[in-house]
Amino acid sequence: MLVVAVVLRFSLQRMPSVQARTHQTVLTEPDNLTKSKPQFTPPFRTAGRHIVDADGRRFKLASINWYGASDIYYVPGGLDVRHRSEIAATIRRMGFNSVRFPYSDQMVLENLVIAPELISANLDLLNAYALNQNGRLDEKLKGPRALDVFRACVEAMTDAGIAVIPNDHITNAHWCDGKNLCDASWKNDHYGPICKVRQTTESWIENWKIIMRPHIDNPLVIGADLRNEPRGLWGTMTWNMWATAAEQASEALLKMQPNWLMFVEGVSSANDCSGARNRPVKLSIEDRVVYSSHVYQWSGWSTLVPYHSRPYPSFALDMERNWAFLRRGNIAPVWVGEFGSPHGGDDRDHHYWDNLMRHLKDTDADFGYWALNPRKPENYDNETYGLLADDWQTIIEDWRYQDLRRLMPPVDA
Repeated sequence: MLVVAVVLRFSLQRMPSVQARTHQTVLTEPDNLTKSKPQFTPPFRTAGRHIVDADGRRFKLASINWYGASDIYYVPGGLDVRHRSEIAATIRRMGFNSVRFPYSDQMVLENLVIAPELISANLDLLNAYALNQNGRLDEKLKGPRALDVFRACVEAMTDAGIAVIPNDHITNAHWCDGKNLCDASWKNDHYGPICKVRQTTESWIENWKIIMRPHIDNPLVIGADLRNEPRGLWGTMTWNMWATAAEQASEALLKMQPNWLMFVEGVSSANDCSGARNRPVKLSIEDRVVYSSHVYQWSGWSTLVPYHSRPYPSFALDMERNWAFLRRGNIAPVWVGEFGSPHGGDDRDHHYWDNLMRHLKDTDADFGYWALNPRKPENYDNETYGLLADDWQTIIEDWRYQDLRRLMPPVDA
C-alpha cells in the first residue's frame, strides 16, 4: 500500500486539470474496435509505391509518434498516468493503425532499473520484483529495466492490433540534441572523446539487434526506422555514406527476420531522399525498403525560404525533388514519418500545414504525426504538438486532428 500511495501522489502532482482546455473530446470505448482483428494481414512487403500485406492489399501507414523511451528517463510517456494497454486502445480509437516508437542508444546501453513513480499506472510491471520498505525497487535485482518497459509497451500496442515501428531516435537520451554533433549521425566515434556516448556503426547495429530480438515472432512489429534525421556536420553527410550504413544495418536485421521492412530516412535531417534517384538502397531481399522524410514549417532551409513562407507550387516542387518522385515513379513507398504543428498555431503554422495536407492528399503518401504526447519528460514541459491532454485519454480535437482523420484509410479498407 505504501508503494501505491507514493506513486499515486506523484502522478496527481504531475497531472494538471484538463477541464479548462477547449476543443477536447473523451473518446468512448467501442467494443468492436479494440477487440476486433486488424484490417490487414502480416507479413508486409513493398510493391512499387505502396506497402502491401500478405494478401496483396495496400496497407497505408497512418501513424502517430509515441515518444519518451528516447528521452532522459528511458520511459515512454504517460505510463505514470495510464496503463499501456489503455494508451494503445486510445491510439487505435483515434484511427491510427501504426506507431513510430523512438528509443535512444543510451537507453539500450545503460538499460537502467526504472523507478516505480515513472510507471505508476503500470504497477503490474513490478509484480516479479521485490520492493524495499521505502517502496523502491531493490537495485540489486534485474528489472523492470528500460528494455523491459519498452518491450511491454510494444506488446500492448500489437495486442491492440497496432503495427509498431521502433525508431533509433537519438544517441544521447534527450528530447532533442539538434546542435550536438554526437547525435547528428548513427555513429560518432570519429569525434573522439568529446562524445558522452560513443558509438560506431557496429555498435549501432548491435543496439538494433537488442531492440528487435524480442519481437522476431511478433508479426505486427513490421520493421525498423533505422535512424532519426541523419545530418552530420553541415555539408559532410552524403547520401552514399548513409545509404551504405543503412544497407549494412538492414542486412543484419533481415538475417534475424526476413519479413521486416527497413525504413530509411533522408539526409539533411530527413528532409532529402533525392539521393535515392541515382543511388537507391539495395538489399539482398527485395521489396523491403521504405523511404522516409520529415517535413516541418521551418524545413526547406536549403534555399533559405522555410516552408511556412512558400506558396504551394514552390512547396510541392520541393516535395517532388526530395521524395515525391519515388511515389510518382512507382519506385518505392515514402512515409512522411514526422510533421506537426502546435495547438492553435499562427498564420505561418497554418500556411505550412495547409500546403502539407494538400500534398499528402494529392500523393496519398503514408504518414506519421508528431506526436501523441501532451508533455515532454524533462521539467514536464508542454508538448505543444501533442494530440492528447494530460490525462492521456482526452483528444484535442482541433483542426490538426480533423485533417489527419481525412488522410486515414477507412477502417474496413
